[in-house]
Amino acid sequence: MTPPDNRFTVTYDIIADDQAAARGRAEAIALEQTVEIPAKLVPPGEIADEIVGRIDTLDPVGPQRFRAAISYRNDTAGPDFPQFLNVVFGNSSIKAGLRVVHLDLGPGLLAGYRGPRYGVAGLRDRHGGGDGPLLCTALKPMGLSNRDLADQAHAFALGGMHLIKDDHGLMNQGFTPFRERVEMCVEAVDRANRQTGLNCAYVANISGSFDKVVDYARFAKSAGAGGLLVGPGLVGFDCMRWLADQDDIALPILSHPTFLGANVVSPDGGFAHGVHYGTLQRMAGADAVIYPNFGGRFGFTKAECQDIIAGCLSPLGHLKPVFPSPGGGMTFENLAAMQDVYGDDVIFLMGGGLYERPGTLTDAVRDMRRALGQPVG
Repeated sequence: MTPPDNRFTVTYDIIADDQAAARGRAEAIALEQTVEIPAKLVPPGEIADEIVGRIDTLDPVGPQRFRAAISYRNDTAGPDFPQFLNVVFGNSSIKAGLRVVHLDLGPGLLAGYRGPRYGVAGLRDRHGGGDGPLLCTALKPMGLSNRDLADQAHAFALGGMHLIKDDHGLMNQGFTPFRERVEMCVEAVDRANRQTGLNCAYVANISGSFDKVVDYARFAKSAGAGGLLVGPGLVGFDCMRWLADQDDIALPILSHPTFLGANVVSPDGGFAHGVHYGTLQRMAGADAVIYPNFGGRFGFTKAECQDIIAGCLSPLGHLKPVFPSPGGGMTFENLAAMQDVYGDDVIFLMGGGLYERPGTLTDAVRDMRRALGQPVG
């Protein structure tokens, strides 16, 4: 149910012994996320009636599990994304047995967010791919020279890869200086594009120190990078939002899940997968959201990944749908099954599966394209 234009609703799963205990916990959330004082101290009138969170529904959804929809007035969050996150789950995130499972955001709140600059349609326009999945890979492993990484990028681009990103562990270490790596990888991919006539893009990881992120982003732009890899768990969701909003940068943003796992892995705490890897990422301007695929080494389930798909692609006011980008478990053996689950609006991220493929990296990319029924040059 869409909340009134001046309110937004957060739905929480609450672990409690019975309905009365759940009601008490829901009331505590409504206070904690707003006025942060005991109920008996809340001033009567507007603060008690409007500023304190309002429990709209509270229903049992399983043994000792209840679902509470609590609405908040938009101006409790104000115009700042960090304060919105603070109202959604600030201090309450410290308590056990509470989980954010859904956000209902009206046009009044969403009006303050530009959201993804490109989204699904924009990335397709930039990189082709027709109506099918886009393909992405990562340069690795940590420790290679920039020359070796650039040679990998060239080989991947020759095969018809759409996006080639830095591995999230490559930043500005002594063995891989950032500026040199960006320049060399951009040159390598551009050279391959001239050979193939395609528009593969190199995506630079800029998730560094607070005082360097903007410089990294602007350097990557000036050097010709085709996108930015941002870890919002490292640099902050609002940093990613700010980068997405800058017209002088204007590069697609791929969000990486590093350092975010603890927010979703407990079924009784944190966030539902679709909220964390979908709704919040779109508010913060990601054009594609990387996350662990089911059946891989990280343990996400098929249902959790489907929740992420919904969070990335379902209508969300004026915010563009964005590409879910499953990785960490893509193999040639499961590509066809994955396409049955994900459909065409997806970026398949394959790393290890390409590196361990017999033959060259160029051959491996062409094999991946064939497995998905895509033309091979």
